[in-house]
Parts: sequence; C-alpha cells; structure tokens
Amino acid sequence: MLTDNEIKELVSDYGARVNEGRTIKQIIGDNEIAKLTGATVLDGKVSDSVFSDSLKTRDGVPIRLMFRGNRISTHDVNRGAIPFKDQVLAQNHDHMLGLVKDTLGSSQFEVEGLLPSSTVIPAENLNLLMVENVMRMYMAESSTSTSLFQHWLKAKEEGMSAFEYAGHEIDVNSLSPNGKLPYLMDTPSTKEKVDRTIDPAYLIENGVCTSGQYQNLRNASLMAFGTVSQYLRVKGMVLVDTKTEHGINTANQIVSADELYTMDSSRFWKLTDNGSVMERDGKPVSFSKEFARGMVKNADMQFSTEQSNEIAVRYIVGLQSLTGKSFEPDLRPRDQRIIESAHLILEALT
Repeated sequence: MLTDNEIKELVSDYGARVNEGRTIKQIIGDNEIAKLTGATVLDGKVSDSVFSDSLKTRDGVPIRLMFRGNRISTHDVNRGAIPFKDQVLAQNHDHMLGLVKDTLGSSQFEVEGLLPSSTVIPAENLNLLMVENVMRMYMAESSTSTSLFQHWLKAKEEGMSAFEYAGHEIDVNSLSPNGKLPYLMDTPSTKEKVDRTIDPAYLIENGVCTSGQYQNLRNASLMAFGTVSQYLRVKGMVLVDTKTEHGINTANQIVSADELYTMDSSRFWKLTDNGSVMERDGKPVSFSKEFARGMVKNADMQFSTEQSNEIAVRYIVGLQSLTGKSFEPDLRPRDQRIIESAHLILEALT
C-alpha cells in the first residue's frame, strides 16, 4: 500500500491536475457524449445525475448516469474541490457494495471493463423514496443540525430528563459524547435543501413510503449494518453510523441508490488492540467527512489548497485502511476519464 509520504507526494504533484475539467453539463453541451445530447442534468451537492426519456437499456430499463465529483459539502455548503475524492469514494463504494449487495440490492448496472475508480456510475433511474435512512450505533459528536448529538445537547441545556428523536424515547443521562447507544437506532431524515430528522410515522402519514416499504428498507439496513460491522471488526475498526438512500426499480423492488458505506456517508472509528475506541487528543481516530467539518470556521468558508490537500490525504489513508488495498489513482485528465467511461457504459447498455 502507499505510504503516508507517497500519498502526500501524489496529492501535491497531481492534486491540481485531477481537479481540472469541465462540468458534465459543459461536456454534454460540447457534444462530447452524443447519446446524452438533450438529457436532463441535475446538479447535486457532490454528484451530478443525467437522464432522459430516451436513455434506456436494450431491455427498456431507464438509465441514470451519476457523475461523481471532487466537491465537498459540509453543513449543506459546497466548500471546494478535494483532489482524488471522486476516485477514492468510487473505490470505497465499489468495495462496500460487494459486501451488502445481496442485502440492500443495487440500482447499478455491471459494465465489463469499467474500473472501480470510475467516477461515472451507471444505474437504473429509480423511483426514489424521498428519505435518507440513517442508522446509528454511537452518538458521535457532530456539528450537523440533524445529528443525535445536537438534539441531546439541546435537551440537556433545557433541563430535560428525556427527549424524542426520530421516534425513539431517549433518557438524557444514558448517553455520553461519542458513547455507544443502547441499541442500533434507525433515525431517518428528509431529503430537502436543509434535511430534518423525523419520526418514521411522518414518512407513512405524508405518503413518502408505505409502512411495508419502510420496514423493508429498515430491516435490510439493519442486516447490512451488521455485515459491515463484522467486516470492519477484523480490520480494527467500528462502524459508528451510516446513511443510505433507496428507490423502487422497474421490478417493483426496493434497492439501494447512490453510494454505500463511504467516508462521506458513514463514520468509521479505529479500535485499540483491546477493542476500545482509539483516541487522539481526546477524540476518536476517525475516517469520515467529520474531519473536514471540523475545519470549517465560518458559514461561507472555502477550503484553501493546503486544507484541500490535507483532506485528500486523509481520504486516501482512510480508503486503504477500509479496503486493505493500495489506492490506484487514474491519472488521465478528468475530462478524458469521464468521456471514455461514459462511452464504455453507453455502448454496453444501449
């Protein structure tokens, strides 16, 4: 695997280059991917999605291409571009998908020759369920408004002995910062400009999903959480929490959508040899986006080149720890990687 010094050199030497390139909207507008001409492009916080009525597989299944970017978003604000982040999360997701695909299902199509580092993800255009399914095993310290930690702090400040969080009745004194929860909690949140943690009953009462659909995705998520936790235990890590998204495919099955168990959608903490959470400066040693959140000093802050490179190094170190494999960067210009991957996918599927 790459050493820390080799990772730092890689980021320093190639960081600016791998961030350069046109947006997918510009690439399509320049007619570089003819089959996507006239398609709808949705800009996401991190990834962009492309689909159209005519974009279907040979069997008539609607296609959505997801173009993973290097953008990093914290507190619902884009903070800039992180070198290699798109490739790191692509490989992170690809590895974890292999562990949980049988449990959570997947919207992705398999395309021969497509690299695990491909930042173009071919998937079925699902009927998305407008909920983010968040599973929590620890109460991680977090600055995000939807976190259990922030709700717990508020309850303490107001002198409450108990409070409700996503349908769970919680004893204030039973929790501690970064402590383990009494049980694995499902704590869904809305998919809005500013997300809100909600009671599952809200989803059913407001027609977001049926009771049966929620039980389906919740139970599958519980099982997948256990599978990944077992895998990580062998590697000396624990899964703290994770966020998954789901949708209904043309076969009327609920399957996972978007990324699974990545450092952007999950928290992973290192363990000591005796199985306790490893700490540095009183905080868990973590592989997650929380490290970047902690660097934000004001609401509109953009990361400097030095900060972006530091975050990139942390992502790559985290990937190697999670997968046990060396990071293999694709150093082709970003536009070339996107265009060639898109052509490979479209030739295979359409």
